[in-house]
Amino acid sequence: MLGGRTAGPLALALAILATGCSASQVPDPRVAAADYAGAAERGDADAIYDMMTAGARRTRSRDDVRAIVKDERSELAEQALALRSKDARVAATAHLVYADGERVSLDMDHGRFWVSAAGALPGGARTPEQALDQLRRVVARRSYAGLMRVVSPSTRAAIEADLRSLVTGLEKPETLPVQVTGDSAQVAVPGGHHVRLKREGGIWRVDDFD
Repeated sequence: MLGGRTAGPLALALAILATGCSASQVPDPRVAAADYAGAAERGDADAIYDMMTAGARRTRSRDDVRAIVKDERSELAEQALALRSKDARVAATAHLVYADGERVSLDMDHGRFWVSAAGALPGGARTPEQALDQLRRVVARRSYAGLMRVVSPSTRAAIEADLRSLVTGLEKPETLPVQVTGDSAQVAVPGGHHVRLKREGGIWRVDDFD
């Protein structure tokens, strides 16, 4: 529990509202909210338990829910009243996790789900940890476009300016002063760049550049 007696019914409400996103054909989450409000108002512990997700049932037994409902009847009644208020707003969010760990988050709006964040289309990170997770994923995919979406505007501008300078400096490679030493070579590129090359099996490849 989250500290204190009030965490019990609140946690139950959250676990139940999550069922609004669990089916393949997504039901209206407001129906789940209304059903929970009715069960809370009646103090129907069995109905509340039957509405809980499989994950929530693994953390609370039916007897646990009965004990919470017995101890928190007044708060459950208040929750039911709040859920039935004309000002009540029910928000539904879905999280899809693929086999490789990639996550996609979707938010419901006007009766359908919209992508709010995906690994290939990172949304605005709400915490530093989320930003780091986005960075890890785009680097793991070797995605330059993804990397440009997760770095700050100033860093993005600096990287793009640096790469544009390198592209411009390499426009006429036959005119650049290439210094070859055996199977290694280095080139000073206009714009302050340096490229180092290495020959392996008769093939020249870029070994490093800055």
